[in-house]
This record gives sequence, C-alpha cells and structure tokens, in this order.
Amino acid sequence: MDKKYDHQEFEAKIYKLWEKSGAFKPSGDKENPFTIIMPPPNSNDPLHVGHARFVTVEDILARFKRMQGFSTLWLPGSDHAGIETQYVFEKRLQKKGKSRFDYSREKLYQMIWDYVMENSDLMESQLKKLGASCDWSRHKFTLDPDIVKIVNKTFKKLHHDGLLYRGERIVNYCPKCGTSFSELEVDHIEKQGEMYYINYGPLIIATVRPETIFADVAIAVNPKDDKYKKLIGKKAIIPLVNREIPIIADSLVDKDIGTGVLKVTPGHDPIDFEIGQKHKLPVISVIDEKGKMINTPAKYSGIHASRARKEIVSDLEKAGKLEKTKNIKHVVSVCYRDGSLIEPTVSKQWFIKVTPLAKKALASIKSKSVKFNAIKYEKMAKHWLKNLKDWNISRQIVWGIRIPAWRCEKCLEWEITDGKVPTECSSCNHDKLTQDTDTFDTWFSSGQWPFATLKTNKPGDFEQFYPTSVMNTGYDIIPFWVIRMIMLGLYSEGKVPFKNVVIHGLVRDSKGKKISKSKGNVIDPIEMVEKYGADSLRMALVWGALLENDIALSEDNIRGQRNFANKLWNIARFVFMEDPVKTTPKPRAKTDDDKKILTDLTSITKRVTRLLDKYHLNEAAEELYNFVWNNLASDYLEKTKSRRPEAQKALEYVLQQSLKLLHPFMPFVTETIWQEGKNRFDSPTLISASWPK
Repeated sequence: MDKKYDHQEFEAKIYKLWEKSGAFKPSGDKENPFTIIMPPPNSNDPLHVGHARFVTVEDILARFKRMQGFSTLWLPGSDHAGIETQYVFEKRLQKKGKSRFDYSREKLYQMIWDYVMENSDLMESQLKKLGASCDWSRHKFTLDPDIVKIVNKTFKKLHHDGLLYRGERIVNYCPKCGTSFSELEVDHIEKQGEMYYINYGPLIIATVRPETIFADVAIAVNPKDDKYKKLIGKKAIIPLVNREIPIIADSLVDKDIGTGVLKVTPGHDPIDFEIGQKHKLPVISVIDEKGKMINTPAKYSGIHASRARKEIVSDLEKAGKLEKTKNIKHVVSVCYRDGSLIEPTVSKQWFIKVTPLAKKALASIKSKSVKFNAIKYEKMAKHWLKNLKDWNISRQIVWGIRIPAWRCEKCLEWEITDGKVPTECSSCNHDKLTQDTDTFDTWFSSGQWPFATLKTNKPGDFEQFYPTSVMNTGYDIIPFWVIRMIMLGLYSEGKVPFKNVVIHGLVRDSKGKKISKSKGNVIDPIEMVEKYGADSLRMALVWGALLENDIALSEDNIRGQRNFANKLWNIARFVFMEDPVKTTPKPRAKTDDDKKILTDLTSITKRVTRLLDKYHLNEAAEELYNFVWNNLASDYLEKTKSRRPEAQKALEYVLQQSLKLLHPFMPFVTETIWQEGKNRFDSPTLISASWPK
C-alpha cells in the first residue's frame, strides 16, 4: 500500500467495482424490504451542497440496511422541475435577445427538452462521485410517459370523485414568470413602503396600493366600529373617476389598521375577494397578466403598475384627494423563484378540494402510520394540513405535463381524460374540442412520486416495496412536498407512501449563514470531492449536529475528515505488514489489551447500530471516529508493536469490523482498504459484507 491514500486514484475504480458486482440491486430477505425513493434533483442542474447532504444521508441508510440483510432498494430519479427549468431556459434566451413569446408552444417545449437532455447525464455522474449506491436500472424521470400516464389518471380520478373543479378565484400571479402559484410558493418579506391616505368623500381610507382604486367596488368598515356606524349604507366616491360605491359593514375589517376603513378590491386582494363573495360584489381587474394597467382612464392604460402608482399619487395630490403619506414597514408577497412582486389576480384555474385529503393525511400522522424523526417537524406537517386551502394545480407555463382537459367549443363544458384525446364532447356530442394550454404544478406530479416510480418499474416492485420505508428531505419542503405525497398516496393507493419521514436540516457556512451565490460563500460539493475525496465531504456533512438541525460546513471541516481517511489508511498499512492469518469469527483475547479492544468493539457496534436505527447519524459517526482514532490507533496499535504475530488475529478482526461499521459513512476508502486486503476478510466486497453483530 502507498504511504498515503489517494482518493483520485481509487474512487472511480471502486464505483465501477460496485456497479459490476450488482450490489446496488435489491437482494437479501424479500420479506424484509427497505426502500428509499430519492427526492428527484433537477435533471439539468449541477448538484449543490444541499443535494450532497441528502445523498449522503440516504446512502448511509441504504448501505447500513443492505449490510443488515434487508432487500434494499434506493430508487433514483430526476425532476423536470417545471417553472424552475423554464425560468433558467428563458434567462438563456434573454442573453440571445429572445423570449419565450418568439416561439410556438411546441417549439419552445422541444427546445427545453433538448436542453434538459443535453445535460441529463450531469446529475447522474455527480451522484456517482458522491458514492450514491442507488439502483440505476430503475431510474425514473418525472416526464417519462408511464409517469405522465399515472399523473393524468390521478387527475381524472379526482374529477370523477368530485374533488376537482375549475374555478375563478383570486390566485398568486407572478407577471415576470407569467404563471400562477399556490400560497406555498410565495415568499413573504418585510419591506419599506408608503401608506397613502386618500379622501373618498365621507371618509378617508389608507392603502399601500393606490393604483388599484379603479378596481374598488365598495368601502367596508367593521360593524362594531362606532366611528363609522352612521355611514353604513351610504355612498363613497372613488377619486379621479368620481364613481359612487356602497359603504358596507364586514367583520373582516381590522379597526386598528390605517383608518379602520377598507377599500374593497376583489380583483386584487384575497381578503377583499372573500368580502366580495360574501356580499355578492362585482370583480374588476385593472392589472393584467403582464403587470400593466387595464380598465382604467386612458392616461394610465397600458403602463406598468409601478409607474402608474407614481402618476396616480401625483394626480390625487393635484386633485386635493391625497390627505397624507406615511412611511411604513409592511409585508409583501414575492415570487419564490425570482423575488419579483406577486400580483393577486382573479383567474380561472384548476383546484383540488384538499380538505378530505388533508383529514386522512392528518389521521395517518396522528396514528403513527407515518412517523417523523423529529417532533418539531411532525408539528409543522400537522399545522400545514390543518390550514391548507384548495390547491391550485394549474400553471401557465409550457414545460411540464400538459393538463388532460379539453373544452367543447359548442357547450363550453370540459372533457377530462387520462391523457387520451377525446373524439367528441360527452355533454353535447360536438366534435370540436380544444385542449387546455396549462400544465400541472410540479408538486402535483411529484406528489405522486413514491407510487408512480414503483408502479412503472420492475414487475413486482410496487407490491414488494410500497409503502416505502423512509422519505428523506429537507424541512423547507415539508409543506410543498411531504404532506402532498401523504395526501395523494393515501388517496390513490389507500396506503401511506412511506412509514418514516426523516427530515434533515439545511447546510450553512462556517458562521451559520445561509449559503448563496450573492454572499460568495457557496461550497461546491464536486470541487470538494475532487480536492479531498467523497468520504471526507460525506463525514463533514453529518458531523457536529443532529440530522434534523442545520449544520455549519467549512473547507476546514472537510479537510479534517480527509485526515481521518488517511489515519484509517495508515492503520490498515500497519495491519497488512504481517502475513494474513486464518480468520476466525472472533479471536480469543490473549492479553488484557486484546480483551479491552474486543470489548470496546462489541460496545461500539451495539451503539452505532442503535444510533443508526434512530437516525442519529452524527452521533454514530463521531463515536466511530473516536473509537478508530483513539481506542484502535492511539492505544491498541501502539501496544501491539512488541507482540505483532500474537496480536495479528485480533488486529485483522478489529480492522475488518471497523471497516464494516465505517463503510456507510466512508464507502470509498473502506472498500479500497478491503480490496487491498480482501484475502484477509470474510467477503469479496465490503459493500456486500454482513453488518457486525
């Protein structure tokens, strides 16, 4: 063996060895399956350090269970990523002086498809560099035709069961992305702004959005507010256009905000929309899907809402209708994707009635059919399930699964199918139908990921591996994804999609700050792998914090684990200096030193097994590190130098068991050592060896 472990020399060779051995495919006791469905990374983006953490966590669990004899399936996949991918592609078009509007729907879709396919091997190759031991023969893509068929089938079933409707409701719309979003995809940030106090005749209203005054249909006051009781039933006057609107009473008005008076604008505010529905008020829209003014006096028509605000405020001031302006801090809604302002817009979209689905999902968590590794995340899931609103699943983008709904040009009814093109309308037999141009929300299709991947894979996979054993993901997408998988899994299959939810925290920099390009603190996982080896990065990603908590990562952490890999290498070099001895299940202790190390080994084996079963990966890694570095290297090895031949059996045995225990965490260096001395050990490959008992 060389004096120093060179990860660049061995890692690619070792991965090929594993693939050739067939170790990634399920084997072992079929009565005891262990399944993880990989959260599918974006198929065309490089992996970031957050991906590296979930890959590390899942690979540790898969290797551990595989060595325990479970029929282990870790099923990989990749995500078309809907708006995420289209947004990235549109930025590429912009650099060429083009936009999505320069192409037909079919052409744009094909261009994005070609772009994704060109880069599709990138994600897989990077996962392999991290040591991911998933079964690549079962890889699925969210736009695979058989996956699409299942997603369409669920859509049709929801319609058949009365849980789907197309409704005109107020939705979160991003003019920049050109699509609606669900409430979960909107970020709420505090921002400096202005409150404008405007004279409406008999009363003063306070608003942060003067550009929407032309969409006002009423003025509302709280019925318990004595200041305004006498005005209820009278009229107010919208300035600049002098249109009369009624003054109404509604308990949703907060007496303590502004002047205690609310301009009711159902076309541009969710609370106002609710009030409007209750009082049967009309809906007027004055901002279109591009963020430009419509249905206003000609002076403002066609200009962007932000510019219109300045002109309207100026005109209100000139007309003597602007009482005052006040600087305030207020919360605004922004697009989670690009940070631009969200425009609440009344629009026709496809909605799922989530209450029946959420109730069953909540019951499954309460009954422990689905268990969370951390109680705080169980509480988070319960909170979201209790407060979910009907789910808008349609998106106004090209890239994704097109909604299988066709509208009859004669009777205007919708024909819902499982993807097949209808030949005629079932309501009036008319043969001219036009397909909806919207696509499914990515979270609707990925919410079916556990059962869709298994149903469209090897024969018998669904029957053997569903429900899956573990769903591992970050806490930031519990509301986006985890609870929706539970809802749709129960709805479609009558069973929970997974038995355990193992949530991990986010990766932050060494100072605990969020990692981002703008802060210049990005840690490229592949760069770290090439510099220090995959094992060093993997150990650093589970080190120092409970799995469910955020971790602070630095290059120093990774470098420190590289030193541990070298320590392990040097221990093996020392052991291999002597000729191999005949292995026995467990050697007899010949001295007190032998007895102590064997006792310590038994103890660490039990502790690590117990900790892994509880998903306490950091504690297991840290205890193993301490045992190998201190108990084995610093203590026992030193004491055997004067009695090498006599201690050789114990040395080989302790090294063998230590390699097994460390393998899930540091698969490359442990397997490399195993192959260097495989005539000394009890299995041709370490990945297929039995877990110590």
